[in-house]
Amino acid sequence: MVDTSASRARLVQLLTPSVEASGHDLEDLSVSPAGRRKIVRVVVDKDGGVTLDDIAEVSRAVSDVLDQPEAEQLLAGAYTLEVTSPGVDRPLTAPRHWRRSIGRLVKATTATGTVTGRVLEADDAQAVLDVDGTKRPLLYGEVVTAQVQVEFSRAGEDA
Repeated sequence: MVDTSASRARLVQLLTPSVEASGHDLEDLSVSPAGRRKIVRVVVDKDGGVTLDDIAEVSRAVSDVLDQPEAEQLLAGAYTLEVTSPGVDRPLTAPRHWRRSIGRLVKATTATGTVTGRVLEADDAQAVLDVDGTKRPLLYGEVVTAQVQVEFSRAGEDA
């Protein structure tokens, strides 16, 4: 891989149709050196979450694309493929991330401060958070950073 950003962008273009055809979103792609090999890490997600069967299906589809001559040239050598789902620490950067976080506790930073609340609803323009019992609309354009908060037990649930 001579030009890392251009090669990464081209790999994303090559992989996206296969990932989307399997009903998933390509959330991230990274290629990093690991000795004589490279690690190709593909992060996928879908509404309702990703199962192990989904990971296997996407792995096969991605592997088929990476075995094509153009992808082989971009990778320039041996690689190990890792297909995974996003972790809980993934930032919320797209409307679909907010939609998939309905019911979850989120901490968002805006230009005017920080707000923490449970996502009640989300569309293409905004999310509505329950902040201490008050509905608080949050336009995505106002958000600088946002992340799901890890909860070991929610209020009102048995631990």
